[in-house]
Amino acid sequence: MKSKELAGIEKAMRQDKRAEVRQRATVIRLLHLGHKPEAVAEQQLVSVPTIYNWHRLWREQGIEGLANKPKTGRPSKATDAYCRKLEELLEKEPSAFGYRFAIWTSDRLRAHLEKVTGILLSEGRFRALLKKRGYRYRRPKHDLSHLQDQKAKKKAEKLLDEMKKRASETISSSSLWTK
Repeated sequence: MKSKELAGIEKAMRQDKRAEVRQRATVIRLLHLGHKPEAVAEQQLVSVPTIYNWHRLWREQGIEGLANKPKTGRPSKATDAYCRKLEELLEKEPSAFGYRFAIWTSDRLRAHLEKVTGILLSEGRFRALLKKRGYRYRRPKHDLSHLQDQKAKKKAEKLLDEMKKRASETISSSSLWTK
């Protein structure tokens, strides 16, 4: 291995943001140091053919060959139009669409999107889509302070403070037991 290649491997081990590239660069470095592929495979908890495959990919494509490739598979049902509708929904209250509830849940969103677009995603796929788009569900914080009588609240706080003071005055300091 040339010193330039070795420097690239070591840089990838330290600085690459992709965990798989850091791991695979470590494997290449260990092989360069003379470790047997079997020992490296055992240390990295992968199979020996995987070690040979990573080494081949690195020889053929360099550091970028160590990165994960995009997975193939069925295209997503969630089209661009579906995603635009989702974003429109999340910007408005459910009442704007004639619903009597005040909060969008993932099930309610999915049901409405199915009605509007004709596309039904599974619960898991829908949650993955939300995550991919950077949305997180947070439980609403119910605050009933606007319904409270502020004068009565202040009076109750004063009373509570007085009761705490009286309780601390009556406790005997000679006893370690309190009730």
